[in-house]
Amino acid sequence: MTSDSGASPVTTYIDLRGRGAEGLTHATLASVLPRAALDVDRAVDLVRPVTEDVRVRGGVAVREYTNRFDGVDLARTRVPQEVIDNALATLDPQVRDALEEAARRARVVHEAQLPERRDTEPAPGLSVSTRFLPVQRAGVYVPGGLVAYPSSVVMNVVPAQAAGVEQIAVASPPQREFGGQPHPAVLAACALLGIKEVHAVGGAQALAMFAYGTDECAPVDVITGPGNVYVAAAKRILTGVVGIDGENGPTEIGIIADHTADPAFVAADLIGQAEHDELAACLLITTDPSLPARVDDELNRQLPTTRHRERVETALTNQAGYVLVDDLHAARAVSDAWAPEHLEIQTEGAEKVAATIRNAGAIFVGPYSPVSLGDYLAGSNHVLPTGGTARHTSGLSVYPYLKVVNVIECDRDSLKDVAPRVDALGGAEDLAAHVAAVRVRVPKTGG
Repeated sequence: MTSDSGASPVTTYIDLRGRGAEGLTHATLASVLPRAALDVDRAVDLVRPVTEDVRVRGGVAVREYTNRFDGVDLARTRVPQEVIDNALATLDPQVRDALEEAARRARVVHEAQLPERRDTEPAPGLSVSTRFLPVQRAGVYVPGGLVAYPSSVVMNVVPAQAAGVEQIAVASPPQREFGGQPHPAVLAACALLGIKEVHAVGGAQALAMFAYGTDECAPVDVITGPGNVYVAAAKRILTGVVGIDGENGPTEIGIIADHTADPAFVAADLIGQAEHDELAACLLITTDPSLPARVDDELNRQLPTTRHRERVETALTNQAGYVLVDDLHAARAVSDAWAPEHLEIQTEGAEKVAATIRNAGAIFVGPYSPVSLGDYLAGSNHVLPTGGTARHTSGLSVYPYLKVVNVIECDRDSLKDVAPRVDALGGAEDLAAHVAAVRVRVPKTGG
């Protein structure tokens, strides 16, 4: 049910008390829980001609779309090395220190994700090894949007480097106020991580450039990085041409809280997520009926000093809600049904609650693990599944940059032993040549 909460920008209240956890599912709650509508299908219709034009005309098309969409006419997309170097040289020392520490922590976390080669022996004389091999070339997209995102450089480049990718190219929208180059903070982050190939290209044309290549940018094997609905649409179109990390949409936060939660912390975290985008979604799921009112008080106290107040209030008004439930089992069920990009747990025994969660891009446990820590310096990745896709999709890691290759080696005796089973399966599927390829090596004997 929805009601007006007075002075609070959060006007959506959803009372699910009296409903057991087993009935709180994705199917029953999909139309109840707030989330921004994102029509990727419609964007696909608009974006497809752009990607196709870049495929056919290459860099000429990229230049035309950059001029049309970004108001910048660049003779070359590639950022000169001296511009990249100067961006690092003039970077605020405190920002540089923070980026260096963010990269160090991210490297620790992502290197720990690397899988080891697995060698198995399914039968005597037969070995199958599983090898994890990096792609040769990756394209990283860093959005422009409302603010600069040097942290997104770290979050995309470090896992690619940890995976062993040899070539990494970055694309970020050109900024007229910076001479048609990407934001200096983005360029500085690239320099800090040793990235020398940076292109001043944004939007769908940037992803098409990565996928099909131009005279300045060789085609890549994998594209990663967040963006707007047009970037998501381009990813959908290009899936299959290149590997894609996922269609990342507007950011979101879910918070499971009980009577122990500090309303000042909860309000600050709602504001912090809404600061990203007017389409940001925020959901407080609580067992404490008094908590929404106390959070409202804190929102009213904190909002007047919020820098991006209008953006925050728009998001909280349109895609935020308070959900009342009977117990933490129901809270977990609601959260799993919503499958948030970020999930904070501010309850008694928060670590035990976290252990029961199935669907979330990243889980932040306890009062001193805010989402903003994960955005910058937890070492975890902040490129995460949105729009409920955490039900089936993971956050960015080393894995999108890796391929699994099986290596099979079999001796004659082992092949002879299994040949009758190949005869049976090949015969059942009417693939006689499959059988013959084995029998030419180990002919049948006897009757």
